[in-house]
Amino acid sequence: MHRKKIAAALVAVTATSLLVAPPAQARTPFAAQRIGWQRCFDPVPPGFPPGAERLECGTFTAPMDWNHPGNGKTITIAVSRTRPKTGTAKTTVFTNPGGPGGPGRTMPLVFLDRPKLSENAEIIGIDVRGTGASSNVTCGMFDTLGSTDPRDRSKANVDLLHSGMELQAKFCQTKSGELGRHITTEQTVKDLDLLRQLLGRKKVDWLGYSGGSWMGAYYATYFPKTLDKIVLDSNTQFTAPWQSVFGDWGLGFERRFRVDFLPWVAKYDNVYHLGKTAEEVRQSYERTRAKLAQQPVTLPDGTYYPVTLDLLLFRGQYSKYSFEQTAQRFAELAGAVPAPLTSQASYPDAQTATLYTVLCNDTPFRGGRGYLERNAVRDGAKWPLMGYYQIMGPCAFWDRPNVNLKRPTGIGVPPTLMVQSERDAPTPIEGARKAHAGFAGSRMLTVRDEGDHGIYGFDNACVNDVVERYLVDRVTPAKDLTCPGVPLPEPGASKAGVLEQAGRLAVQLGW
Repeated sequence: MHRKKIAAALVAVTATSLLVAPPAQARTPFAAQRIGWQRCFDPVPPGFPPGAERLECGTFTAPMDWNHPGNGKTITIAVSRTRPKTGTAKTTVFTNPGGPGGPGRTMPLVFLDRPKLSENAEIIGIDVRGTGASSNVTCGMFDTLGSTDPRDRSKANVDLLHSGMELQAKFCQTKSGELGRHITTEQTVKDLDLLRQLLGRKKVDWLGYSGGSWMGAYYATYFPKTLDKIVLDSNTQFTAPWQSVFGDWGLGFERRFRVDFLPWVAKYDNVYHLGKTAEEVRQSYERTRAKLAQQPVTLPDGTYYPVTLDLLLFRGQYSKYSFEQTAQRFAELAGAVPAPLTSQASYPDAQTATLYTVLCNDTPFRGGRGYLERNAVRDGAKWPLMGYYQIMGPCAFWDRPNVNLKRPTGIGVPPTLMVQSERDAPTPIEGARKAHAGFAGSRMLTVRDEGDHGIYGFDNACVNDVVERYLVDRVTPAKDLTCPGVPLPEPGASKAGVLEQAGRLAVQLGW
């Protein structure tokens, strides 16, 4: 017991010492500015979580190009924060919702119901360069994804697919202008470390989801001495190029679709009437898809084609709490149940543009149109739900700037905690395991019998305890750990996961 008290005291002293930065760290004129914090909204919008009035917003200025910071060209970065209601924060936690390109200023709000974290930490939300309220890039509202069915491998349609990808690249790069060439992970992590200096912190912590695992690994690689605790939740294969990250994309979605979603819909056939077995539900999907190819269906939220059905099911695999809404709309399209008069929100173009720009600028794309054609046929045959789709296709036609990222190895980086569900669809465990093996000192918390994307901060008590012991109590797991997953819900028990909550709040605010 005596040793435990001494250890706790040392943790408290160490955490407090992280809050004061020595003057020598202000190595750039940009570090002399101040963030003018003010309340993000007044009054608090209806339906926001208790304590939302504590969210403060501000902006700071960064060089457009950190390689030439003195050329006079600058950008704006928008940020937010919550601080403990009483006392001094023991640490500062930078958060990121992934994407890449996801705006992050609502992220601190979703941790208000995690008092162990929110009452001990200053939690920072960031709209990274290119997206949200920060200086934006754009593709001129052009987006080829979903414009035609990638399952159609006729010459005319394949020509159309790849012409669209090439046009996507031209739109994004032309419309984003000079800024687009500086929307990279390398530039962004330098923005983050400037923010750390502006906050007066010697060290900060990191809590990143999905593409935020990539960002966190690179932040740690570029600035290993200024990050302390690092949580990477729902991991990309951040030790490899982006092209490798998306290599198992179709596999991840197909597995989640077949192992979790289809059996769940079949279990509640009395509600959705799509089939009593997983295979019957899958055949309902194929029949509905074929009918939509012959005759699209218009509902209050838009017109549904085969691709629109695919994307509906794609979005539904991220969280078990999306299953109900997804199955309901699937059933409506199949003609099994009547459609209500509701609508869904859309994503901002800046987020899409930032995603393409980061993916295509960061790491080289190997292969051209021939590679894309072969890859789509191969992956589509194995994983028909999403295997034909090639998110990185425009990168084959991208005029890539001379960007050479440092390779994340984990060497010299504090022990990092990786959180990963076994059946995560967009960031499959195969890639996460490779990243874990290649990132020295990392510990992996595997969530068994679970497929959600974005685990910490929601309803898994085991995961929440491990992460908060690490972030708040400063206790690093001695080895890899496991936690059980949360069972799939019954219809009517719908909730929203961490990333879904942040996204909904942003839509409500018009952010």
